[in-house]
Amino acid sequence: MGVAVRRAGEGDREVLARLLDQAFQDDPVSRWVFPDAEHRRRTHPLLMGAFLDLVLDEGYVDVTEDGSACALWLSVPAEAHEEDEDGPAQLREAVDPENERVELIGRLTAEIHPAGRAHEYLWLIAVAPERQGEGLGTALIEHVLERCDREHLPAYLEASSSRSRVLYERLGFTVGDPLDLPSGPSMWPMWREPLRG
Repeated sequence: MGVAVRRAGEGDREVLARLLDQAFQDDPVSRWVFPDAEHRRRTHPLLMGAFLDLVLDEGYVDVTEDGSACALWLSVPAEAHEEDEDGPAQLREAVDPENERVELIGRLTAEIHPAGRAHEYLWLIAVAPERQGEGLGTALIEHVLERCDREHLPAYLEASSSRSRVLYERLGFTVGDPLDLPSGPSMWPMWREPLRG
């Protein structure tokens, strides 16, 4: 029983933004960025929509055929251009101007992102809460990892929960030193070398 995966387009934006919001509302990092539950309920969808727009513009989004799971990927070249210094500040201004954590999370993850080797970067992966545990996330990730292995490309991500970290370890990612958010949870940078076939 395979999972059908297709490339998402602009016509999928509304459904995928809602999916990302639902999947990450209670994520430890989302709760840290938006500690007040009511504010998070109102503002978190804007952040997820901004992330989705960026990846639809600069990367690619894979989605299961039924729309219950999606993965946001960026292809990072070896000679990656310098990070947009203003990007995190612009994101904060667009999403939640009074919330410095919106900007801080972008700056901190940019600081730990590996440089010097081309790789595929899994920015976010979301599975509808009622469909979690069915292997949809694994299928989406393996869809890209198979290509990474063929093309001898590593892959990178930051795990935002211990549950997701375990999944990624099962898929061959190794854990780096944690990023401890100020007065908040940890994130784990994870790297996967391509398998030699």
